[in-house]
Amino acid sequence: MSVEIGPMPPPLPDELRQRYLQVGFATVGHLIEHGFADPEIRAMVEPVKLAGRAITVRIAPPDSTLVHKATELLEPGDVLVIEASGDRRHAPVGGMVALAARQRGALGIVVDGVCTDRAELRELGFPVFARGTSLLTTKLVETPGGALNLPVSCGGVVVHPGDLVLADENGVLFLRPSEAAALLPEVEARERRSEERQRRLLEGASLAELSGANAILERMLGRRGGS
Repeated sequence: MSVEIGPMPPPLPDELRQRYLQVGFATVGHLIEHGFADPEIRAMVEPVKLAGRAITVRIAPPDSTLVHKATELLEPGDVLVIEASGDRRHAPVGGMVALAARQRGALGIVVDGVCTDRAELRELGFPVFARGTSLLTTKLVETPGGALNLPVSCGGVVVHPGDLVLADENGVLFLRPSEAAALLPEVEARERRSEERQRRLLEGASLAELSGANAILERMLGRRGGS
């Protein structure tokens, strides 16, 4: 097997992206337990908040041929998601790859591995999420085994081409578009409840009372007392 290349995924509805940009991504973390990348994958350039379509690459270290090819296919609103196949030494992303992606209208890059040229990334103002930095880079060496626009593993999450990528200073979340659309009304409703709760806290209310923690403790203590 040399390399595998799948078709470009369908576009994401722009309304879906824009509505998610209006909420705190951590709000989704109150509702589900899956899709969240390992928190070691963090923003290398801040501040940042993006919502975009995943274009996926799996490299066969230390080869980054498919990363270069992927930058040619990126469209406005895309996020390049790279599986480094467990490599934590070779950086497949640096200033040149970031510039190429930005010029295509991409929103950012998420790599389950390391990046380089952090100063250049800051100058570009281009969001990159990685596990850290390295001076050792990938190379164009024709190593077989890579894949483009096929499912990859990033931060412990299986990411499909076309998934919705939500990323900010707190971390990275991947959602299938259908699930993202189904979750959105409850995410927005929870945001509204949170705003009301913040207002009441400023007025002196108790968080434990507002959240229901007091009621939960009463039930727990009642069960213990009756055992």
